[in-house]
Amino acid sequence: MTLSPVCVGIDVSKTHLDIYDAIEGHRRVANVGPHIAELSRSLQERGCFVVFEATGHYDAALRRGLEEAGVAHARVNPERARDFARAIGRRAKTDAVDARMLAELGSRLAPEQREAADRTREQLAFRHKRRDQLVDMRQQEKVRRSECPDPAAVADIERHIAWLDEEIAAVEAGIRAMIDADAALRESERRLRSVPGVGPVTTVTLLALMPELGRRSPKTIAALAGLAPFNDDSGARRGKRAIRGGRRRVRRALYMAALSASRSKSRLGDFARALQKTGKPPKVVLIAVARKILVILNAITRENGSYAAA
Repeated sequence: MTLSPVCVGIDVSKTHLDIYDAIEGHRRVANVGPHIAELSRSLQERGCFVVFEATGHYDAALRRGLEEAGVAHARVNPERARDFARAIGRRAKTDAVDARMLAELGSRLAPEQREAADRTREQLAFRHKRRDQLVDMRQQEKVRRSECPDPAAVADIERHIAWLDEEIAAVEAGIRAMIDADAALRESERRLRSVPGVGPVTTVTLLALMPELGRRSPKTIAALAGLAPFNDDSGARRGKRAIRGGRRRVRRALYMAALSASRSKSRLGDFARALQKTGKPPKVVLIAVARKILVILNAITRENGSYAAA
C-alpha cells in the first residue's frame, strides 16, 4: 500500500510564509533564505507535497528552497485557488485561512507538480521584463513629447528618450549574449525564427515566458497562452466562443507575429487570406493565425524540427 503524501498549504506574503498541514496545524516563518531552507528540509524529511499560489517575485525564494531540497510542489493560479475556496464555501480570508485552503486544494485536486525551473530562462525572463518596462517608458515619453508645447520641456523629454534608447539597447545586448552563450537557447531560437512572422522580440518572449513549449498538447499550450476559445452554451442557447485568461505578454507577442505572418507569402498567409474570404472579422483571423503559429512552434520544438521541414 502506498501512502499519499501530506499536503501542505503555504500562503506567501512579502515578509512571511503561513504554513498549514493537517498534522502540525498552522505555523508562520519569515520569508527569507535561512528560514525557508530549514522549512524545506523538514518538509523533505516528511515527504510532503506543497501547494502555494503564484505571487510573482515574493515566492521566488520559496521555489528555490523547495527545489534545492527536492520537495514536490505545485504553484497554482490565484484565480483557481479563489474559485476552489468559493466552491467549498470558504468566505473568510486571512493568511492562515488561505494556507489551510491551499492544503485542502492539494488533497482534493492533486494539482500538477511543478517542474524544476531553468535558471537561465528565469534570468532571461527578468531581462525581458526589464526591456518591456523600458520600452513602455519610452512610449510614454514619446506621447508626452507630442503633447508638450514648451521647447525646454521637449528638450528634456528628448534627452530622456535618448537615454532610454541606450538602456534598451544595453538590455537587448545582454539578452543576445545570454542566448549566444547557451547552446540549447541558440538552437531553440533558430527553430522559432524559422516560422514566418516570428521575429526577435516574439522569439525572446517565448523562450523566456513559455518554457512548456514542445512539452504540452496543442490544446494545452493554446490555453496557456490564452488562445483557446471557450464555449458559452447553456441549454438550447449557443453563446459566442471567446478567448480569455492565459499569459497576456505571450499572447500579445503572438498577435504581432500573426499580423506579420498574415501579410506574408507563406502557408500562414494563405491560411489568413482563406479565412478573410469566408467573411471572418480581422481580429478573429489574427487570433486564428496566432494560435496556428503557436501550435506549429510547439510541434517543431517537440520534434526538433523547423518550419521549412514541417
